[in-house]
Order: sequence, then structure tokens, then C-alpha cells
Amino acid sequence: MSGGSPSAPPAECPDPASPTASVRPTTVGSHANAPARRDPAWQGRLFWTLAAAAALWPLLVLAEFKPWLLLSEDSLRPALRFLADFFPPRVDAEFLSLVARETWRTVAIATAGLALGLLAAVPLALLAVRTLSLSALTGRMARGPWALRWVARTVLVVLRSVPELIWALVFVRVVGLGPTAGVLAIALTYAGMLGKVYAEILESGDSHAAQALLRNGTGRLQAFFYGLLPQNAAELTSYTVYRWECAIRSSAVLGFVGAGGLGQQMDNSMKMFNGSEVATLLLVFVALVALTDRLSAFLRRVLG
Repeated sequence: MSGGSPSAPPAECPDPASPTASVRPTTVGSHANAPARRDPAWQGRLFWTLAAAAALWPLLVLAEFKPWLLLSEDSLRPALRFLADFFPPRVDAEFLSLVARETWRTVAIATAGLALGLLAAVPLALLAVRTLSLSALTGRMARGPWALRWVARTVLVVLRSVPELIWALVFVRVVGLGPTAGVLAIALTYAGMLGKVYAEILESGDSHAAQALLRNGTGRLQAFFYGLLPQNAAELTSYTVYRWECAIRSSAVLGFVGAGGLGQQMDNSMKMFNGSEVATLLLVFVALVALTDRLSAFLRRVLG
């Protein structure tokens, strides 16, 4: 044996099952990994919050936004009295038969208006899509296609700039009271909305398949149906169903200016301060929106 000091015994590995096995000594630099006690970007968030409040305040003043007037005694008492008349809703057979007939008329106005809008929106959208331009395959579009695309986009801007309520007031003077004015008003406004969004959806998708078809001699319609439509069908369908839901709500609003449907019946009920009829009509609106939402989910699932 050598005369040196005995070697230290080997360190034993801690038992994983021991309650002290997870305890580790704290190192000097462990505080560097500790979470910050204060948001490092709080100054920027506070600044932009105050800036937004300062920008919105003049707008609220200009709009004369005074929500506290709703809590005044002169406003609160008739409002509570009107809301109390909502219960119970009117559900007798005669009124429900009238509501069913007006509901069907409202859906018919919305559907017919949307269908007419699609007849104008789809061609305008295809003209406005740069992806389907043959001259754009080599870089800059030719003057003729560029001018045609600009005209199509300008028409879409003009159509959607005028609200459907304004169109309805115009057509009520032209064709008289009734659903025809509502159908034409929805058709013009929604043609601009649908065409604009359709064009953006088609341009934001993958264009390689459509461009490959165009380079191999196919026409623009074939490139659309086999290159752009399959990959964007679900999104186009979802937006179309959403716009149909909006058209149902719009047709109800147009009834207040004489376009027929549930809106005209609700206008009559509100003028007579008949809250029970208004409650029934509102429940029908909720049911219509719920049904269109389920239809949209079903179509997305099928096309997805």
C-alpha cells in the first residue's frame, strides 16, 4: 500500500424515488432564467392605448355619443315598458301563419337578390383577377387587359359603395312598393361585394396550377375551373353562404322602406308598440341565422 492519503469514496447517485432527489442547489446565475416580474413592453402598450383613446375621443364627441342618456328616467321608463311587452311572445295560429308567409318571402327576396348578384359578380371577378390574364404570364400586363381589369374593379367599387338601403329607396320610386325593389337593391350591392372578395380569394390562392394550364394553351375558363376553383371552392362557398345570411338580414331591413317581408311586418308591429309580435319576429330572425350558420358549416365540411 502506498503511504498517500486514501482516495475519496465515489459519489452515490441519488435515488429517483427519494423526495429530495428533485432538489437542486441554487446557482448564482439561476436568477437570469427567472420570468420577468414586469412586462418589458408595458411602456409601448401604454403609449398606444393612450394614443388610441386620444384619437377616439374627438370622434365620439363629433358623433354625439352619449350612452348615459339611456339610463335617464325619460328614456328608461318607456324602454322597460316596451321590453316588458316582449313577454310572452305572440304565438297564436293566425299570427304564426302570417310570420311563416313573410319569412318565406324574406328568404325568397334574399335568395333571388343574391342569385342576380352572382350573375354579375362572377364575370366581373374573373375579369378583375390578374392570375387569369394571358399577358401577365410574361410579366407586365398589356394595356388592353389592364384597362379591362381596371374597368371591372371600378364597377365593383361603384356597386358596393352604394348601400342596399339607398338602392331600395331608388327602386321603390321606380318599380313601386314590394319585393322587386328589395331584390334589385340586394343584387346590385352584393354584386360589388361578392365580386371584390371573389377576386381577392382567387388572387391570394396558389396560382401555379392555373398558370401552368394557361402556358400549355388552355383557355381562361378552363384554367379557372381546373386550376383556381378546386383549391378555393370551400372558401368561396363559405363566403357566399355568409353573404346569403347577410342578404336575409338586409331584406328584413329593406322591409322598413316598403320592400316587403319580415321587415315590413316588424315595422308595423313597432309602430303599434306591440312588443309580443316584435319578440316573435326577432326569434324568427335568430332561427334563420342559426340555420344559415349550420348550412355553412355543412358545406365547408363537404367541400373540405
